[in-house]
Amino acid sequence: MPAPAALITGGTTGIGRATADLLHERGYRVMVTGQNPATLAEARDHFPGDVAVIRADARSLPDTDRVAAEAKERFGSLDVLFLNAGISRPAPLDKVDEAFFDEVFATNAKGQFFTLQKTLPLLADHASVIVTIGVGVTLGIPGGSVTAGSRGALLSMVPSLALELAPRRIRVNAVSPGATDTPIWAKSGMPAEMLATVTASMAERIPFGRLGLASEVAETVAFLASPAAAYITGQHLAVAGGSGLGA
Repeated sequence: MPAPAALITGGTTGIGRATADLLHERGYRVMVTGQNPATLAEARDHFPGDVAVIRADARSLPDTDRVAAEAKERFGSLDVLFLNAGISRPAPLDKVDEAFFDEVFATNAKGQFFTLQKTLPLLADHASVIVTIGVGVTLGIPGGSVTAGSRGALLSMVPSLALELAPRRIRVNAVSPGATDTPIWAKSGMPAEMLATVTASMAERIPFGRLGLASEVAETVAFLASPAAAYITGQHLAVAGGSGLGA
């Protein structure tokens, strides 16, 4: 029997890359997608040669078709689909224009929904689908309404998707990282000094007193991907060091 196969969108950096490393270490065949040429090149240097690194724009349905075709050719079927691609773009309400709104929703909601749709024929019975959301959806972050809305749209689909795919015993669950030390913060466009101040302030408000690690989220994803989570579906699990607890 071949080793299980996993497709990870947004898998060239941060949580996606940490999850790819962990699943590969545990014997999975792995394919990751990304868009940025620099991080794609870095990922190809980082991963062992048997990890497939594919360029794909999460907003593009033709790219999604190509990724599904590549996964079919390489693996035949998929046991794990980790829908992790996404962008976080803080902006106050009065600064959001239509192009900004459409880009965030196309990447975070539309892209992940259609990746699931296009790869559905490849998902083995008893496969696991895991969706990255983020605690900002429920906690609220000033300037984060568009990002939270896009991720929240995806989260609202999880229970219905879990019910729809239950006859095939395909599990659909969501993981919400809290503030996590990944390159996504550098992509926010904030100057380095401001970024350091913001992340330090966030760490102070987390009950555990620090940012999370990508490896800690990866362990949770790996659990949901594993047979140990065979009876868990339609759930939303925060990996956030206690963020949102208490007053």
